[in-house]
Amino acid sequence: MKTLSQYREDVKALMKKIEAMDAKLTLENREPTEAEISLKNELLDAVEEISKTISTLERQERVRQYLESAPAPVSVASAGPVVTGGEPARSRDRFASLGEQLVAVMRASRPGGGVDPRLYNAASGLNEDGGSPGGSEGGFLVQTDFAAGIINQVFETGIIASRCGSITISSGANATTINGIDETSRATGSRYGGVRGYWMAEADEKTASKPKFRQIELKLRKLAALVYATDEVLADASQLESIVGEACVSELRFLLDDAILNGGGTTQPLGVLQSGALVTQSAVSGQGAGTVIAENVISMWSRLFAASRPNAVWLINQEVEPQLIQMKYEGAAGGVYPVYLPPGGLSGAQYGTLFGRPVIPVEQCAALGTVGDIILGDFTNGYVLARKGDIKGDMSIHVRFIYDESVFRFVMRVDGQPVRASVLTPYKGSATQSHFVALESTRT
Repeated sequence: MKTLSQYREDVKALMKKIEAMDAKLTLENREPTEAEISLKNELLDAVEEISKTISTLERQERVRQYLESAPAPVSVASAGPVVTGGEPARSRDRFASLGEQLVAVMRASRPGGGVDPRLYNAASGLNEDGGSPGGSEGGFLVQTDFAAGIINQVFETGIIASRCGSITISSGANATTINGIDETSRATGSRYGGVRGYWMAEADEKTASKPKFRQIELKLRKLAALVYATDEVLADASQLESIVGEACVSELRFLLDDAILNGGGTTQPLGVLQSGALVTQSAVSGQGAGTVIAENVISMWSRLFAASRPNAVWLINQEVEPQLIQMKYEGAAGGVYPVYLPPGGLSGAQYGTLFGRPVIPVEQCAALGTVGDIILGDFTNGYVLARKGDIKGDMSIHVRFIYDESVFRFVMRVDGQPVRASVLTPYKGSATQSHFVALESTRT
C-alpha cells in the first residue's frame, strides 16, 4: 500500500496531465474531441478515487495522533472563553463521531447542560447578509472531518449535483469570480467571442483578434436542513448519527438538485430552466397534450452541442417513462424502429437510454406536458457549482418541546449557474444549440 504522500503525488501527476490537455486546447483554439473528453473524465475519476483514499488515511492519522496524545479529561467548568469564527487550536480534543458531537450539542442547548470544551462556536453578531446581532445567528460548527463528509455526500450522491463541474471556495471567502467565454455565435469573427483565423498568402498582413470573456460571479447561498429527533434517539449517539446524518444529507441533496434545475438565481443557484442558456425545442404541431413523441427527442438531440454528447444525460419526470417505453419511429421505407432502450435486459444497464445516453427519472423534473418534464443536458461541462467546506450546525429543544422532540439545523454554503449566459448560433444553420435542451409546454 502506498503512503499518504505518494497518493498525494499521484493526484498532482494526474492533475498536471489534465492541465496539459487544457493548455493544448487553448493553444490550438479548439473544443475537445470526444476521445479527449473521455480521457479527461477517466483522469478525473481516478483523482476522485485517490482523493477518497487520501481522506481516509488523513482521518486515520488524526485518530492515531489523538490516541497517542492521551489528553487528560477537561472539566466543563474549567473551559476557557468561547472561540468564535473558526476552530480553536486544540486538534487533539476532537469528537470520535458525529453522533458524539450531536449529543454534546444537545446537552449544551439545554439549561444546566454545560458546554463540552470540544465544541466551538460559529460566529454570531452581524451576519454576511447584513442581519442584526443575535444568538440565533450563531451555532456550533460541525467538526471539520464530519463537515467534509456531509458536504461530500451531498455532492457525490446527488443525481444531478454529482454530474456538475465543481470548485471549492476557501474558508476565508464567500464568493468567487471566474472567466467564461462570452460566445453567442460560431459565425466567423464571433467564435470565442471574437477570435478569427485567416488563410493567408505569403507576406499578407495579419489582423489581430482576441477572445471575449464574461465574468461568472458565484456568491455562496445558504442551504439549510432541519432534522427532528425524539428524546429516545438523543440518548443513543450511534443511532442519532445514523438518523440525523442520513436525513440531513438526503434533504440537502434533494434541494441542491432541485436548484440546479429550477433555481431562480436570487436566494438560490441559477437553474438551467431559468437561464438564458436553455434551448426550448418546439413541439410537433398537433402531437397531443401531455405527450412526448419520437420527433421530440430526435429534435432535442440535434440541438445539443456535439461535443456535449459523450457526457449528456436525459432527465425525466417519471410520468414521461411510459411514453418512452412505447416510443417507436417509422422509417421512410415503412419499417418501425424502437427509440428508447429500457434498463436491464442483456446489457444489465441501470438506466434506459436514448441515443446511447442514460435516461434518469428525477423528482425535480416538471410534470408531464410542461417545460422541464424531459431535459437533455451536459452538466459536466455546462454547469458549475461553488462550494464551501464549513457546515454550521445548531440545535433547539423549544421548537417541538411538547412532543419530546429536539431539532438540529445544518447550514451549508453553495452557489451555481450554467457556464454560458445564452444559447449559441451555429457556424452553419439557424437552429440554436446549447448544453441544455428542454421541450416546450405547448403540446396540443
